Order: sequence, then C-alpha cells, then structure tokens
Amino acid sequence: MTLSVAPSDAQIYTETQRRRTFAIISHPDAGKTTLTEKLLLYAGAVDHAGSVRTRKNQRHATSDWMALERERGISITSTVLQFNYQDYCFNLLDTPGHQDFSEDTYRTLMAVDSAIMVLDSAKGIEAQTEKLFQVCRQRHIPLLTFINKLDNEGREPLALLDEIEQTLGMQVCPMNWPLGQGTTFRGVYDLRTQQIWWFERTVHGQHRAPVTMGRLDDPQVRDALDTATWNQVRDEIALITEVSAQFDRTAFLAGTQTPIFFGSALTNFGVEPFFQALIELAPAPRPRALTDGVLNPEAPNFSGFIFKMQANMDPLHRDRMAFMRVCSGRFEKDMTVYHPRLRRSVRISRPHRLFARDRTTIDEAYPGDVVGLNNPGLFTIGDTLCTGTPVMFPPMPPFHPERFAIMYNQTPAKQKQFQKGLTQLNEEGVMQILYAEDAMRREPILAAVGELQFDVVVARLAGEYGVTVTLDHLPQGSARWIVGEPAAVAKVALPPRSRMLRDMEGLLVVLFESPWAAAYCQRTHPAVRLCLRHELESAQLV
Repeated sequence: MTLSVAPSDAQIYTETQRRRTFAIISHPDAGKTTLTEKLLLYAGAVDHAGSVRTRKNQRHATSDWMALERERGISITSTVLQFNYQDYCFNLLDTPGHQDFSEDTYRTLMAVDSAIMVLDSAKGIEAQTEKLFQVCRQRHIPLLTFINKLDNEGREPLALLDEIEQTLGMQVCPMNWPLGQGTTFRGVYDLRTQQIWWFERTVHGQHRAPVTMGRLDDPQVRDALDTATWNQVRDEIALITEVSAQFDRTAFLAGTQTPIFFGSALTNFGVEPFFQALIELAPAPRPRALTDGVLNPEAPNFSGFIFKMQANMDPLHRDRMAFMRVCSGRFEKDMTVYHPRLRRSVRISRPHRLFARDRTTIDEAYPGDVVGLNNPGLFTIGDTLCTGTPVMFPPMPPFHPERFAIMYNQTPAKQKQFQKGLTQLNEEGVMQILYAEDAMRREPILAAVGELQFDVVVARLAGEYGVTVTLDHLPQGSARWIVGEPAAVAKVALPPRSRMLRDMEGLLVVLFESPWAAAYCQRTHPAVRLCLRHELESAQLV
C-alpha cells in the first residue's frame, strides 16, 4: 500500500520541503554538543554559545538542560531544538554519545531524515561512532561528516579519509580542506567553489567567527601560512581534486557516500560553510515505511509516531511530555486523531514547539517537525497517531539489558513518590523494571544497558521526586524471556545463580549469569523458547 500526495495541497508540500530534521551522533568528547551549540549560534537561535563544561561566568550548553548533564558535562537524554534560519525550519536532535544511552539515541534516529557524524581529528573512528553508524546504515540515513578539533594537533586529513572508507565501508567525498592544523589552522578551502574561508578567533568561541573570503593563490594567504604548511596544503588540494570522488546525491541519500567537512566547533572555524552545506545537502522529509506499505510526507492525512517520553521537563508542573515526529499531512492544535493501539480517538490540545526544556504552544506543524504533547498516560514509545485511513508505523525494538540491580527505597514515607518516579522513568525507557515472584517485599529490580543509566535513575529520583534510593548490583549479565505452554515452563530447571522474574507486563523473564548459561538452559529445555526482548513478539506468534 502506498499513500500518495493530494496534488491540490500545495501548502503541505511547500512546508515539507523547507524542513530539515537531523540528529548529531558521535563518540563522547568528539564535540557533538559543541557543534550543536554553534549551529544554534549561527542560526541566531542563541545570542552566544554556551560551554559544554562548566566554567566560571560561562553558560551551560543549551541542549544539556538536565541537572546531571550540566554536572557531568555529558549529554544524557536526547534533546529537540527547533529553530528557523534562511526560510528553513530545522529540527535538530542532539543525542547522547555514551554507549549506556544507546537506546535513547537509537529511538531518536528513527525520527530523523539525516544525521551529522562528528569525528575527533586526533582519534578518527571510535567505538561508539561505529555503533551509531551501523544504526544509520540499517535505516539508510544520509550522513554528513564533520571532522572536528582541527585547532588541535591530530592525524593527517588523508589518513582520516582512508580510515572512514576502510572502517565504515563508505565512499568519502571531501567538500573542503583544512588550511593547516593545530596552531597553524586558519580556515578551510572549499573544493567546489575553489574559495578560502579565512577565520579569526573570538573569545571562547562565543560569537560568530569573522570570516574573509579569498583564493588559494592570494598573496595574503601565502604570507599568513608558513612555507611548509602552504606547500603541503597546495599539494594535498591538488591530489584530492584529482583522485577524490565527485558528490553523488543518489549515493548520499542511500547512505553509501558521505560528504566530508573539516573545522573546529570550539573556535567556530568551518562551522559557517558547513551550515550552508547542511541546508543544501540534507534532505527534506522523505517517504517512511509503514507496517504494510510506504507513506509519502505530502499525503493529505496527518500521521506521526511517538519516539520519546520525558517527565519533569518543567520543574514547576512536573508533567510528562511525549515527543511526536510528524510524518505526513498537517497537524493542528485541538485536532482529534486516531490512536491505533488504544483503538480510540484522542483530542490533542496544547501541542508544543520544543527548544531543549523550553516550550511554546503552536497552532500547526508539518512533516519533519517534532511536537511535544502533554501525556496524561495515553501515549507510550512507538505509538502511532493518525487521521483518515488508519496507518501503523513499525514498532521500536527495545535494547537488550546487560546490567541488573535491586533498588531499595530509603525514604519509606515517600513510597507514593517512589512508585510514581519508577513508573514515569520506566515509561521514558530509562530502564526496565522487573520483580521477583517469590520475594516477600516487592523491591524492583532495574534492568539497564549500562551502569550510567543507574546513576541517572538515582539522581533523578532524588532531584525530581525527593526520594533517596540505594542499589544492590546483581552478578547476572544476561536476560531471557520465556515463551511456552505453562506446563512446559513449570518444568524448566534453572542453572545455578539464575533468577526467575516478571516484567511490568507480567511476562516471565530469567536472569542468567552469562549468555552461555542461557544457551545451555535452552538446549536442555527445547519445549520452551528463551528469547531476547526484541524477539518476544515473534516468539509469541509461533
């Protein structure tokens, strides 16, 4: 089934074409949040760029609004920043870089049309970058690559290009070339226009870097670079012009070619030409897969899906926000939509435009936009909302937990707040909650991808709900859900140091000491199926 555009609705088409919805991905400390802040600066969305880490008399990064993010100087939760620039509407999704928050990043990547991959010029392809790249490749997300930190000494640009091709199996297409590196880095050479962008530093990079345009053979360019640097830059540009691939938009949109840009987000060198290229190259919203077909963004009926939940963004109201990506049609304030999971209609009032934790009530939204919806308990991650002929977007598979801990409430007088906090954090997907069947007390067992998720839960329960908790970490490292006839399940003999639990849906799950122990249990009990969480639905249908 393919739902196509109504030719008469020119407004939906026009608004869709001016949207750019993208994420920024990287390994921690490659400069992702700094680049996010500088794009906001060049768009005029902030007056001056904040600091990623706290410094006296400096602002925090706009996208890192959560207290724990500002304390640690890392991105913990994906952030939506919508802003306008040059008649375009941008929906920028800043994602966590740490692997412990991969699930949040994965869900966010489901909502974008392109992504920026940020690399540290000294480190190149790092582990988390490669993992996130594989997610982009699976979804055929077009990637623009920004090689960052040219203001520091790093690896040779040609070596970085070779590593990208060899490690990621992706054709590279350099769009500009750095003029020097480290203390000699002064700007970039645009390989398409054959012009130089010559930059000047500003205090802490808080303001747009003054730029001078020129040619490589201009006397002032040659005088500004030492002889060795100038000769090296000239030779590299001649070589790269001769041997590099030409930009192929079809290959770029298919995710097999990435345009390469060099710069320094910290000093703003190279940010402005990269932003201009982003406007030109990043695609407008494209058709999206349904469970039974494809949906064009210009289709007249509205559709969207929930990809993220966030509680307590507004500390004064302690509300819950659902993040919805608009996929087709025109979304309007106070419209009634169909909720396929609940099989009922829902009226959407007070939708919000999001800018980190700030929000503004809007009247309409178009494909590509990310809209914040107040959630009174109607929405969960993966929900579809639509009008007209019902549609369903594919579900979002959960990540497999590998860390487990029993949580103890140290403030029994606040048991109600404790339960509320657990429920809301579980809805957000911060962690999964399990309970032991044979326990006299019902202490929750948290299941997470990584240790940092436990730190987030503890900090947020204390800061947002006033509850102090402690954790008792468990030795198990692998979880399997049990599917089978009740009689067969009852006969399962678990290996030593295993635990039988139930999840929030009442389904049986076993914590094993290792994947080997889980595999051994499966071999000795062929009448049941032991499966990972994302395999559960297909296993239940067998």
